[in-house]
Amino acid sequence: MTRPTRLDGNVLAGPLSEVFSVDLTAAARLCSVCGDEGVCAQLLVYADGPGLVARCPGCAVLVLRLVRTPHGVVLDLGGTGCVTIPLGEEP
Repeated sequence: MTRPTRLDGNVLAGPLSEVFSVDLTAAARLCSVCGDEGVCAQLLVYADGPGLVARCPGCAVLVLRLVRTPHGVVLDLGGTGCVTIPLGEEP
């Protein structure tokens, strides 16, 4: 049995840009399970299945699933604790 290919969260930039108008790879994240903090680009992403699966680098809990179907993009953010999206500099 082969080990799954692990990528960093930057691989999510393209697929997520089809759903969000901002770059979520630069968004700050907080894991609801272990409290690990960082940016979404640090997530551990597995692309060996029909879509992308992202896990927390601290505890490996499932954070995000993204699958493209003939009908659209299915995005499951059920494991996401908290994401802060930078909108630019504050006045």
